Amino acid sequence: MSFRLPQVPRPVILDDVRGAQKMLSGVARMTPMEGSRHLSALVGAPVHLKCENLQRTGSFKLRGAYVRISGLRPEERAAGVVAASAGNHAQGVALASALLGVRSTVFMPVGAPLPKVAATREYGADVRLVGQVVDETLERAQEFAEETGAVFIHPFDHPDIVAGQGTLGLEILEQCPEVRTILVGMGGGGLAAGVAVAVKALRPDVKVIGVQASGAAAYPPSLAAGRPVSIPSPLTMADGIKVGRPGDVPFKIVGDLVDDVRTVSEDELSSALLLCLERAKLVVEPAGASTVAALLSDPRSFEGPVVALLSGGNVDPLLMQRILRHGMAAAGRYLSLRLRLTDRPGALAALLAALSVADANVLDVSHVRTDPRLGLTEAEVELQLETKGPEHCDEVAAALRDAGYTVLD
Repeated sequence: MSFRLPQVPRPVILDDVRGAQKMLSGVARMTPMEGSRHLSALVGAPVHLKCENLQRTGSFKLRGAYVRISGLRPEERAAGVVAASAGNHAQGVALASALLGVRSTVFMPVGAPLPKVAATREYGADVRLVGQVVDETLERAQEFAEETGAVFIHPFDHPDIVAGQGTLGLEILEQCPEVRTILVGMGGGGLAAGVAVAVKALRPDVKVIGVQASGAAAYPPSLAAGRPVSIPSPLTMADGIKVGRPGDVPFKIVGDLVDDVRTVSEDELSSALLLCLERAKLVVEPAGASTVAALLSDPRSFEGPVVALLSGGNVDPLLMQRILRHGMAAAGRYLSLRLRLTDRPGALAALLAALSVADANVLDVSHVRTDPRLGLTEAEVELQLETKGPEHCDEVAAALRDAGYTVLD
């Protein structure tokens, strides 16, 4: 009678990350580091943005995918590779495979954003739309691997993936040697684990802090339990870090080397994305903006200089539109008002004139004349306004009251 011992993943060490860096030379770009005056003022110390949103394919995923596929044996390459992803990993695997001359099949959810599907196809992958959620897509990709012999390329749970992502840690230390804190977005944990391996080996004094969306934060309960645990139905706009269970390989590294894991709300993610667009002139997806969200959430709790890693910039234009509206609302840039006025000719025009004097931009007006709550000479108006921030919201409401209007909400 014979049996197999369970396979224990090999540890990832600094030499693995350095080897990955050599492998990626001429493939992955050394993305720029940009200072942020606005965030520096909030934090009270220099803040730098590591712009991996400007990487080829628009995210860090190319690094790990290329290293993983490069390490395949000739017979494995001949069988091709398969992956499952809603976006960034799909594009990373597709481009890495094309560069290495390996056939790739990528399963994506039926509802995946069209720009991401198109980009993955353009990089050379055979894209198959299956399932409504990534879990269903993942299951089909694993079945495909068993049926065809294609090698399944996991998005975060493999030592080669972790080593490839860790090259970002080496770049950060090279570009900002004075860094004291590095913020990294976390889903399954491959990126944070890789960065921590590189940074802690060379600069153990530097803090590495992971950031998760509060609606998809699997690491805090997992770290408390001492093992990866699943959370039911992770929910967040940040699909790049929307993972229900940490990977086995990154989990141990994160537990040993990452100093802290913070969580951020959807409002904070929206505000961070808006700030990146308006102040840094950078298009960043919600997962990529998670590190900036952490800075906005508790700016004085980080030792500087701080590097916030912007992990990706692949955001669907329709989602971007919704997020920007949400971010402006979270920042106090939208004001909803319901008020009552006398129903007479010119009353609405007078109201709009008062808003113009208050420098509020009217986005929408709803005028109600027939309602049991209203008197014979009354009308109710609901307004959607664009303002300059919370203080301006208060000023607009006060100006309307001073003009004799009854503001109900």
